[in-house]
Amino acid sequence: MSLLTLIQKRCSIRNYLPDSIPTEKLEYILESARLAPSAVNYQPWNFLVITTEEGRKKVYECYPREWIKPTPTYIVICGDHSKSWKRASDGKDHLDIDAGIVTEHICLAATELNIASCIVCNFDTHLFRNHFNLPEHVEPITIIPLAYPADPELFNTTPKKRKPLEDIIIRERF
Repeated sequence: MSLLTLIQKRCSIRNYLPDSIPTEKLEYILESARLAPSAVNYQPWNFLVITTEEGRKKVYECYPREWIKPTPTYIVICGDHSKSWKRASDGKDHLDIDAGIVTEHICLAATELNIASCIVCNFDTHLFRNHFNLPEHVEPITIIPLAYPADPELFNTTPKKRKPLEDIIIRERF
């Protein structure tokens, strides 16, 4: 599958089977994440993998939406502000950029394996910190549920609203 085809296939799916993801597939997804680029190659992240019933219940408490409940696996991108690169000219912390890149690597790798994902940012980060004992300098950035889709056709039928290219391209100057 070409990269463009894979990108076109990836979408946010919210209808899952409770079936476990085989270890070798999860390791493939995590290896794809490990290889993601980051500013100055600092790799200021950790991947919190949650598969136990107890851990999954805690995630649900932080994001109490019914659609996420049957998810067998979550990967949570945790960013370490003490390790992220800051641009010298204005102090811009590139942690969010790095986290966005690694998040998409995970979602694309999962899609390649016909595993559904969704990028969840709207969760109770304070409760999450407490539930999973995150240090102060580590921020939970995204929760990525990983599961087999209830219907494999969801990759093709989930709406993908995108602006036309001509609406987002600016050549040379604003």
